[in-house]
Amino acid sequence: MRIAPASRVGSIHVTVTDLRSAKGDVHACLAPNRTSFPDCESGQGRTLTLPASQRLEFNFANVPQGRYAIALLHDENANGKIDKALMIPREGFGFSRDAPVRMGPPSFKDAAFEVDGKGVTQSIRMRYII
Repeated sequence: MRIAPASRVGSIHVTVTDLRSAKGDVHACLAPNRTSFPDCESGQGRTLTLPASQRLEFNFANVPQGRYAIALLHDENANGKIDKALMIPREGFGFSRDAPVRMGPPSFKDAAFEVDGKGVTQSIRMRYII
């Protein structure tokens, strides 16, 4: 009888920088593929909602080995969505690997990083347009 090797799991430690206020919540999406990035609406990713604070750090634990991307939203008025003015976000956002933002969110490929069964650290800088 052959026993399958245990799948490797790791953790992701996230540090959030440049929050402009401690108001509202920060929503985090850990996406395992491009269909679930950046909003985790496909049901395939993991989400966390945390109270905003000037110094924010959190962990995603027991993450199976693979490729992931993280998207953050600073929901300053805690209404559960990103508020926009003329299609421009009024609230902050950030992405793993400091992925570039152009005319919309970055691609999964630009924000993705590997989890290989060890601890991974991501520092995510929040950006505000308005």
